[in-house]
Amino acid sequence: MSRSVRTRPEGSGRGLSEAYDTALLDLDGVVYAGGNAIAHAVDSLATARAGGMRLAYVTNNALRTPDAVAGHLTELGIPTGADDVITSAQAVARLIAEQVPSGARVLVIGGDGLRVALRERGLEPVESAEDDPAAVVQGFGGPELPWGRFAEACYAIARGVPWYASNTDLTIPGARGIAPGNGAAVEVVRIATGADPQVAGKPLPPMHRETILRTGAQRPLVVGDRLDTDIEGAFNGEVDSLLVLTGVTDGARLLAAPPQHRPTYVDADLRGLLTGQPEVTGGGDGNLGFHCGGWTATAREERLELEGDGAALDGLRALCAAAWTAGGEAGCGLDSGKALARLGW
Repeated sequence: MSRSVRTRPEGSGRGLSEAYDTALLDLDGVVYAGGNAIAHAVDSLATARAGGMRLAYVTNNALRTPDAVAGHLTELGIPTGADDVITSAQAVARLIAEQVPSGARVLVIGGDGLRVALRERGLEPVESAEDDPAAVVQGFGGPELPWGRFAEACYAIARGVPWYASNTDLTIPGARGIAPGNGAAVEVVRIATGADPQVAGKPLPPMHRETILRTGAQRPLVVGDRLDTDIEGAFNGEVDSLLVLTGVTDGARLLAAPPQHRPTYVDADLRGLLTGQPEVTGGGDGNLGFHCGGWTATAREERLELEGDGAALDGLRALCAAAWTAGGEAGCGLDSGKALARLGW
């Protein structure tokens, strides 16, 4: 049976922190950016936690250990234990451990997060292709990762050693803007070797499996800022998602999203965890439009149109319904520029 195609954001009469037992929160672009807490994140998470929602932090960044991430969040005013943090390093370490002998050597191209995760699985991190590794694993190593580390990976892969990657995010947000992520570094090795890695991180199933195994969530809500990792990961795991607009996704990308990138809910920031979500109505007869708040959105032959007034987010939700319905099982290619300009995007 094929999965139904989402054509509009859903509404919720209850606050999302009441409707779901666990928030699976991305970090970069959701909780913090460049190491600093995003506006409203600390207070919103404290309120959600006080109301009984479990908070788990799920990151594709394999550089830092769960202890380090938990310490950083605690310093920001978000009390967190290492058990509340799930990383792509942990997901890829489990994937490798299922395919190589216990105690095997693994060549690490990345940071301490990978080394700690490998040891947790009974594997031995090594630094050279001459150390007879049974696998190569590549994860984000920070801006100071030496170019020679890519060469070590290439030497081992050329000998037939299997290659794994924590994730393939091409970019990572920072205090000064968008920087190259691990996916860009993976492309360097891919071009040099012609090989393809097994990938564990979002949006692929190994990361979702790791998250559910570690949290025991029964009614999880994925919260993220990226359509191609967070939201697609929720789609692949068949769980609901909340997109927050504090990271890399803008209005145009959201409206053009194919089905696997369409979130269940859309909100400005983490305050969206605490509130209900307005319903988008209409669209049932011809081209009468979709309504949310004081706005009506319509898909015409060449463009999306928006009429009315009210909260900008309601206008965006109405536009999502018009665009996703018009796009169907593909992305919507209609011009959204004037409609988004009315909302300040």
